[in-house]
Amino acid sequence: MKLTKFFIMGLFFGIVLTKAEVVSWFRIQEMFHFQSIHMFGIIGSAIAVGILTTTIIRVFKLKTIKGETIKLEGKPFNKVGNLVGGSIFGLGWAMTGACPGPLYALLGAGYYSFFFAILSAMFGVWVYALLKPKLPH
Repeated sequence: MKLTKFFIMGLFFGIVLTKAEVVSWFRIQEMFHFQSIHMFGIIGSAIAVGILTTTIIRVFKLKTIKGETIKLEGKPFNKVGNLVGGSIFGLGWAMTGACPGPLYALLGAGYYSFFFAILSAMFGVWVYALLKPKLPH
């Protein structure tokens, strides 16, 4: 019961991604070939909403539903970690045609081959957790 709200939000997120054609392999291919502004418009909109939201939180010092102060602290820049992690993420995106969020939407839309991509992503998370103490953070 406690996870129901997260399930409903995930379901809504998947429907939005599917209807906006963000999970379309052809849209992603268009983006990487600079043939369409569709994906860049969606990504740009997400960045704009994120900037606006964090600005509102900081300016009005908003609190959570439980009354706790929302702390927005940036993480220190890690040149090697960001370069290696970003490269692995981009490689996985290029190989599957989807980043982690849309993987579940694609599975829900009936593209069952993405089950293996989800398993691979989970394996990557497991490997990261295993290696995390040895990695420079």
